[in-house]
Amino acid sequence: MKKKTDVRYLAELSLLTAIVLIMAYTPLGYLKTPWGVEITFIVVPVAVGSIVLGPKAGAFLGLVFGLTSFAQCFGASPLGVIFLQESPLGTFFCCVVNRVLVGVVPGLLYLAFRHSSRLRNPGLALCCFLTPALNTLLYIVGNWIIFHDTWLNVSVSTYGYTGGGGASLLIFMMGMVAVNGLAEAATCLVLGAAVCKALEKTVHRNEVRSAA
Repeated sequence: MKKKTDVRYLAELSLLTAIVLIMAYTPLGYLKTPWGVEITFIVVPVAVGSIVLGPKAGAFLGLVFGLTSFAQCFGASPLGVIFLQESPLGTFFCCVVNRVLVGVVPGLLYLAFRHSSRLRNPGLALCCFLTPALNTLLYIVGNWIIFHDTWLNVSVSTYGYTGGGGASLLIFMMGMVAVNGLAEAATCLVLGAAVCKALEKTVHRNEVRSAA
């Protein structure tokens, strides 16, 4: 039984990893906005893996997501190129380390809900919503801490920042959190929750029954 479970776990993790990679290198994973910032939907398979397979799987999927994001800084993302030139280590932290946390935290949180039949569904929805929200928040906070001065020199026409620093920069970045975070969170809440529920009713139905 354990061997069968391990094979299924690896198969599901491999499938989700493939989905992350496909979304990362096709238009399916990113929506480019007029102000140059990308809204990412790759958090959906990360959320599904973290909730259904656990925080370790979430960490791995977050790592894959982060590495693909970091790879885009070598030419595919204009903003990423700027950050990479300023601080390769800081860019790696914002792109990769943060995304590992994004994969771990929802999985850990869902462990507190999954054994309660009353709280399982609300907890699942909360974790799906939290994954992209945390992704956006950590990315913006990392940008604010590491690349504050870099943002002061970013092109207005390309990224929509009007300059001035201080409160102006903070308001701009909080606007990014609101737009990106809410768009990603709404998508993940709908798609992620639906996929997680479908897996619980089919592939993982025995685990759900034993936890109830």
